[in-house]
Amino acid sequence: MVFDWGFYAAAAPAVILMGLSKGGFSGLSTLSMPLLALVISPVKAAAILLPILIIQDWVGIWAFRRDWEKRNLLILIPASLIGVLLGWLLAAKVSEAFVRLAVGLISIGFVAYVALRSWGRQPKPTQATVAPGVFWGALAGFTSFVSHAGAPPFQVYVLPQQLSPRLFAGTATMFFAAVNLLKVPPYFALGQFSRENLTIAATLFPLAVLSTFVGVWLVRRVDPERFYALVYALTLLIGVRLVWEGAAELLP
Repeated sequence: MVFDWGFYAAAAPAVILMGLSKGGFSGLSTLSMPLLALVISPVKAAAILLPILIIQDWVGIWAFRRDWEKRNLLILIPASLIGVLLGWLLAAKVSEAFVRLAVGLISIGFVAYVALRSWGRQPKPTQATVAPGVFWGALAGFTSFVSHAGAPPFQVYVLPQQLSPRLFAGTATMFFAAVNLLKVPPYFALGQFSRENLTIAATLFPLAVLSTFVGVWLVRRVDPERFYALVYALTLLIGVRLVWEGAAELLP
């Protein structure tokens, strides 16, 4: 597969989307798994993408090392461990189609909620509170473990706080860097880090690093109002795509 150009035709845009997501456009990476699942099994795709995500995390950590919101991370990271553990325990029982459908519905519902909440007025920023944070953090950990699709639950919790684009991007980067490291031991236990998967991931590392720096460069130059409009639009589009895929697989 290292020399399969059909695979790389899907893998290259998938990695670029992940890099832009790590650079600040959180949510784009949700499309990466569906892209790779067109050419290889979802399980293999998840195993290949995790080392790439970790490499991109370190680029993002360096870029946003001064831009992150402490309270959100103190709530979300411990909560994500609950979701990662559940994902590990239920890995053989929960279908990826169900996870895609659930994440897609959450994404669409969240954008609809934001639209109704802001109808005719500017909604007030919310605060980082423990109970909702534990729920959405655990859900983000679970969906991230199963299909690297933790962005929508994270966005449901953090976007209403109306952080600046850099603070939002930095908080997302630090959160998913922690989640991805938490996923490593279970992935090893499930036997997903084969030599072939790691070799394929390594061939994509240069593109992964470059695309992450491009994302960081772009998010620094985007107007906050346009940034959030773009993120909401991407969240909606991704949600529709995930619902379509999940329903197509679950319905006869």
